[in-house]
Amino acid sequence: LLFLQRVLLLVASDVDALCACKILQALFQCDHVQYTLVPVSGWQELETAFLEHKDQFKYFVLINCGANVDLLEILQPEEDTLFFVCDSHRPINVVNVYNDTQIKLLVKQDDDLNVPAYDDIFRDDEDEEEDSENESDGSEPSEKRRRFEEDVIERTMKRRQRREWEARRREILFDYEQYEYHGTSSAMVMFDLAWIMSKDLNDMLWWAIVGLTDQWVQDKITQMKYVTDIGILQRHVSRHNHRNEDEENSLSIDCMRIAFEYDLRLALYQHWSLYESLCNTSYTSASLKLWSVQGQKRLQEFLADMGLPLKQVKQKFNSMDMSLKENLREMIEESANKFGMKDLRVQTFSIHFGFKNKFSASDIVYATSSLMENIEKEGHETTNFIKALDSLSRGNLDKLHQGLDLAKKQLRAIQQTVASCICTNLVISQGPFLYCSLMEGTPDVKLFSKPVSLCLLSKYLLKSFVCSTKNKRCKLLPLVMAAPMDVEQGTVIMVGIPPETDSSDKK
Repeated sequence: LLFLQRVLLLVASDVDALCACKILQALFQCDHVQYTLVPVSGWQELETAFLEHKDQFKYFVLINCGANVDLLEILQPEEDTLFFVCDSHRPINVVNVYNDTQIKLLVKQDDDLNVPAYDDIFRDDEDEEEDSENESDGSEPSEKRRRFEEDVIERTMKRRQRREWEARRREILFDYEQYEYHGTSSAMVMFDLAWIMSKDLNDMLWWAIVGLTDQWVQDKITQMKYVTDIGILQRHVSRHNHRNEDEENSLSIDCMRIAFEYDLRLALYQHWSLYESLCNTSYTSASLKLWSVQGQKRLQEFLADMGLPLKQVKQKFNSMDMSLKENLREMIEESANKFGMKDLRVQTFSIHFGFKNKFSASDIVYATSSLMENIEKEGHETTNFIKALDSLSRGNLDKLHQGLDLAKKQLRAIQQTVASCICTNLVISQGPFLYCSLMEGTPDVKLFSKPVSLCLLSKYLLKSFVCSTKNKRCKLLPLVMAAPMDVEQGTVIMVGIPPETDSSDKK
């Protein structure tokens, strides 16, 4: 279908979308499909990109955008335009689901979309036509009066049924559209497609892993969904990375190996010092309440309980004594349990490039999203997008290391901002929400003018606030967060975060 046609790729600005895009680019390369790539963030950009390119293209692929709005209504495309939508946002708009001619949704077969039945939300307009045809029967002769009365009763019944159907439809759609959540990672869906076509490669598998890990880092999916999807990917990892023991020594210097492992839930600790990672990971920072003097004491007690010397903990992880590193995970887990941090262990994957470079999937997520939202160089957003996309290729380790440095700055800035918001009581409880607004002039405030960074900050802040407050009601409230977006234009970026204690099976 696409072999002779040029395709327009519209890709959202998140790591999962970038990974799905990398897999699709590799598939297009296999089949020599020509394409143009346009990054979009928000509906306005999607609409603008479509209007700019609609005359040159008939085929559009939308990644992590477009599923939860009525595309035909918003974009008003020509009848021969075809959209392929791979989007993890839920719920999917019902018009997109039931439109077979112009919209093709790429979803996993076992994804339960809970879409209402067609007859419950769409209805043919034959009834109105019958009604309007029968309107002329009012001026009939008297002998046909009885038939006319029957028609009136029948019409009245039909109108009542229609009103009841419309009320039920509104109720069904309200229930369906009430909550936004996320389905299977788009990168995983694309990898599935590659696997079905027997074109899956180890690189593609790694991008699928990073896409899933992005959903977990951004807290877009439940722990249960994460563990289930990890299990699916684990089978593929075994298939692609199976080697005999005696072959282990013959690995080439440019080879790539993926491994499943239980790792620590500490951000970037293998590329940082253990001390910095403990201080700047939201889970440990919130559990130990590191913004307070008491919290800092608890951190010292925690390190003492593990029996790790401060000198070792504060130097780069790579430079730590090998004897300490060997049992580090077990030591940290044991002490973490005593300090109430029972979820410090997480199932994940790591990747080895040759002999020297090892990264965990969450390292890549932090690095890529920091490159994508980099504010240090005043370049165009598309430049950042391309840099982030390039950092996912194994040949661009320098860009990846640059991303890791940016990610460390971002995590430090987030923890400092969280500490200052809690210590200066910037989180206000009013009505059914918690509110927090960052003012111009706040340190690092420019960093939070980007959506992914602001979402991370908001989630970390809510987690920390819930740990610090004694007010039980506040623990059940969602947070609305605002930060300056463009000072010259006077615009503000806002984000809403669901309650921390939300036990829903949807995120």
